[in-house]
Amino acid sequence: MTTDAPRRSEAADWRIDSWQSRVATQQPNYPDASALQATLGKLSRLPPLVTSWEVDALRTHLADAQAGRAFVLQGGDCAESFADCTPDIITNRLKVLLQMSLVLVHGLSTRVVRLGRFAGQYAKPRSADLETRDGVTLPSYRGDLVNAPEFTPEARIPDPRRLIEGHANSAMTINFVRGLVDGGFADLHHPEYWNLSWMPHSPLAKAYRERVESIGRSLRFMETLAGQEIHEFNRVDFYTSHEALLLYYEQAQTRLVPRKPGHYNLSTHFPWIGLRTADLDGAHVEYMRGIRNPVGVKVGPGVSPDGLRALCDRLDPTHEPGRLTLISRMGSDKIAEGLPPLIEAVRDRPVLWMADPMHGNTISTGNGLKTRPFERIQAELLSAFEVHQAHGSRLGGVHLELTGEDVTECTGGARQLSETDLERAYRSNVDPRLNYEQALEMALTIVDRCGT
Repeated sequence: MTTDAPRRSEAADWRIDSWQSRVATQQPNYPDASALQATLGKLSRLPPLVTSWEVDALRTHLADAQAGRAFVLQGGDCAESFADCTPDIITNRLKVLLQMSLVLVHGLSTRVVRLGRFAGQYAKPRSADLETRDGVTLPSYRGDLVNAPEFTPEARIPDPRRLIEGHANSAMTINFVRGLVDGGFADLHHPEYWNLSWMPHSPLAKAYRERVESIGRSLRFMETLAGQEIHEFNRVDFYTSHEALLLYYEQAQTRLVPRKPGHYNLSTHFPWIGLRTADLDGAHVEYMRGIRNPVGVKVGPGVSPDGLRALCDRLDPTHEPGRLTLISRMGSDKIAEGLPPLIEAVRDRPVLWMADPMHGNTISTGNGLKTRPFERIQAELLSAFEVHQAHGSRLGGVHLELTGEDVTECTGGARQLSETDLERAYRSNVDPRLNYEQALEMALTIVDRCGT
């Protein structure tokens, strides 16, 4: 059973714009300040993308995951592009997440909270403000919300009009996903709707079909006992998430809600802070501490136990269940040493631990492409489960960068993709993603490790 989360009063010293008095890293330099202000004014008047009651419902689900009553699957693109706001790409992205969640529900015998890393994941942090090619230096590409990936002066100038375009594409994505889910696309009676065109050729197809058939038999058995169709299986809850990186954009969509205390960021259900912007006294932490949404923080090997406790105190001073999620991203060679002291540091806090096995395992190939070996991703995820179990903790979810497309960006997996294979369909402008097969294999890995 779940209960309504307690109300957390807004800090007296917090304002919607108090972050502007702090150091804000990873922000673009807009050349036209008046155009930026005009755009933000328009953005603040546009309808919200999500509702406060959806945000509150997600907080309750995350509290359930903290308590061991659910498992969180968070997945989607490393960085969405405006060009990918198409029915086929959105549908395929939803399909792979539904298929993964079906495997997890069946294998773990628990509820799965589905968090799409989309409908707002248009901004990306970069390691440098500038990029140089052949002696030419231009601003780095910071995601479609800021500028364009083409290496030209015109494309790389930060353009505030893209904030409105990002809102529009996010709205179209959310509305389409809601239409699919509400229209029965996620109906467990018809998982065949979720098959991707290239799934029959996958080495994992047989294992997936066996699970689908098992679920179908169980569902028919329950409905036979009940004497009617169980309509709760006709749809699923689905929530959105993105890194709250571009703070002007986030502030413009942060609202007061009638008859509810505090401010809600209504651009997404679940915003998170990345590793590069998690400075305790920085602008991102200052902004996030004041909103009512459940929030996440990426935690890497450089975070100290004392620093993590201070961060938890700042973001969740009242120890509210469902409020704070810690997402570890250590690297397969560092997690065994780096994660245990952090688990111990927050043992007395009601935090949800998730694992991001992607970001700590990025390497460059001989031909200059960034990739992530599947075996390292898998090894870090399995190590996360083992470390939490060994220290009396619980890993309550996984955070993956993935796509429903037949890309070749991560090596290894069921087809044993090599560095040479990457050139066949490497489409990401930023970070490498698991393709459909590799994502499904990751879900099967979790079930093999933790399933009943």
